[in-house]
Amino acid sequence: MPGFIFVFSILFVPEPDIVGLVDNTTARSSSWHLLVQWERFYFFETDMAGIPLTAQGAKRLEEELHRLVSVERPGVIQAIAEARAQGDLSENAEYDAARERQGFIEGRINELEGLLSNAQIIDPASLDVEGRIVFGATVGIEDLNSGSNVTYQIVGDAESDIRLNRISISSPVGRALIGKAEGDVVVVTVPSGEKEFEIISVEYK
Repeated sequence: MPGFIFVFSILFVPEPDIVGLVDNTTARSSSWHLLVQWERFYFFETDMAGIPLTAQGAKRLEEELHRLVSVERPGVIQAIAEARAQGDLSENAEYDAARERQGFIEGRINELEGLLSNAQIIDPASLDVEGRIVFGATVGIEDLNSGSNVTYQIVGDAESDIRLNRISISSPVGRALIGKAEGDVVVVTVPSGEKEFEIISVEYK
């Protein structure tokens, strides 16, 4: 179904095929095209069914899928067979655990296959956005309250991992950073109050 996505809130609305970021530059990539300005949003043409992923994120998900299909799935099938061979299954903890594990593996395989089959690989380096922060950008920020620095890559929900400093575009920090540039100061509301961050670097890797 045609529609557009406001990246700030990740909303799907039944209008022409566009997805919004911030400001009014013109740029082009293989899968998303910067088109026009409407108020303060960048607009990109995209497929409504597409799930934006970075190239590295898609590779990680493909590797996980391969491991689940080629290693984890055969392993749990073997574990179930061995548990069955023990006889009575009514009080067989090994069998129950293996079946539970099998359910998790099959669910994750289905999830990954769905993500990858609908993926749109976004290369931020191919977009002429004049230093603005877009999906996939790697951003260095300074906490103006504490003086500490941290670097994040802005990615989709499917590949976000705060332990690896990959934050979702739909997170409070991600939403605040999109469309900004080096030198800008953003204010993010967190449970403890408001935090100010200065953007000290923007890279497209």
